[in-house]
Amino acid sequence: MLETSCGRGSFVLRVAVVGSGPSGVYAAQALVQQQAVPEVSVHVLDRLPCPYGLVRYGVAPDHEKIKSLQHTLRAVLEHPRVSFLGHVHVGPPPLVPERLLELYHAVVYCVGAATDRRLGVPGEEMAGSFSATDFVSWYSAHPDATGDAFALGADSAVVVGVGNVAVDVARILARGAEELRPTDVPHAALGALSESRVSDIHMVGRRGPSQAKFTTKELRELGSLTGAEVLVRPEELALDPGYEDPSGLPAVNRRNVEVLRDWARRPPVGRPRRIHLRFFLRPVALLGEGAVRAVRFERTAPDGRGGVAGTGVFEDIEAPLVLRSVGYRGVPLPGLPFDEERGTVPNAAGRVLRGGEPSSGEYVAGWIKRGPTGVIGTNRPCAKETVASLLADAEALAARPVAADPLRALREAGVEPVEWTGWLRIEAAEEALGAALGRTKVKIPDWMGLLGAAREQE
Repeated sequence: MLETSCGRGSFVLRVAVVGSGPSGVYAAQALVQQQAVPEVSVHVLDRLPCPYGLVRYGVAPDHEKIKSLQHTLRAVLEHPRVSFLGHVHVGPPPLVPERLLELYHAVVYCVGAATDRRLGVPGEEMAGSFSATDFVSWYSAHPDATGDAFALGADSAVVVGVGNVAVDVARILARGAEELRPTDVPHAALGALSESRVSDIHMVGRRGPSQAKFTTKELRELGSLTGAEVLVRPEELALDPGYEDPSGLPAVNRRNVEVLRDWARRPPVGRPRRIHLRFFLRPVALLGEGAVRAVRFERTAPDGRGGVAGTGVFEDIEAPLVLRSVGYRGVPLPGLPFDEERGTVPNAAGRVLRGGEPSSGEYVAGWIKRGPTGVIGTNRPCAKETVASLLADAEALAARPVAADPLRALREAGVEPVEWTGWLRIEAAEEALGAALGRTKVKIPDWMGLLGAAREQE
């Protein structure tokens, strides 16, 4: 059954938001808080049976303060005009974008940037080489995680990249398992980390500290680990044009340089684990026969134009475990246009562009709109801009017939959504699992366990 909701200046607008991470929830919040179109109904769809996106599956387990953002997102998803529908896979049939426009007046895609950028060097595909996202998914209990095949029995690891994700994975490798025990890290990952023999973690960037992407707060955390020390080479810091006088740098870069200068002056104290922060080295090959043995780096130097150039001097760092953390990239969603160069959906202020023209009823927000930039809070103004575009189009959108009951139509198409009550059952099951293991809440790491918990006593 279809309905038309436009009439005499008052109409109901049915909107689907695809993705329940920060950008998706902020879009839903902007829709229900605005006053221009008071009758808005929002369905937040997610492929996973759990909400919150990267706040649940990307924030490190020892970052409890950031993870507490879930409370804010939860309040939005419990709004009476917002419905969470998990385990709904948009893209493949039957839920192609064209079909969603038959169910909703507007669809806002907030699907993020789901894959890592590649190094593009020989040996990258060898055993022992992983994307940082694989490692994060594992210790975050993402149900798509590939398992615990990481080479934690090795003595050393290389983390390629100097952003916050690189800092996270280096910190988790260096942190003692007992420090992670009070967190929600999955039990199998906690066990593997407790038996890890990795004692030297090399975090390597191709440029200098004044251009590193980590925040000062994340950087300082490395220096507060009880069982690890941070080692910095003064001669590498000295290559940076901003090292001697960082006063002209942006505030975060200046603070980073100051922290690193302080660490470079400290002598080693002999802690069990060591985090080596290395700069002006770019990977040129992963070495080994079938499995990674080492990473070959070329020394770089500032080129005077804000970049770096190779010097022809090489260094090998021995490590059977390599975690690549050089940025994220959006992936195409079947049925939507995609800009391969930028890794985003072409858009104008959030309106999806097909052939250069706005596509009626289709919108984007978050990383799939602007690329993987900014912090969690950056998604709020991004989502508000998109919602402003949607509301400007609202009267025309509401004139189009759509399904009177989208949830019923989804079920008739064979989709079995996990509704909010199902998510609450998953939460309860994770709390019970934690209690049974003598820990706090412990995440369920697999699809079968999550869906079983969601469907229990239905």
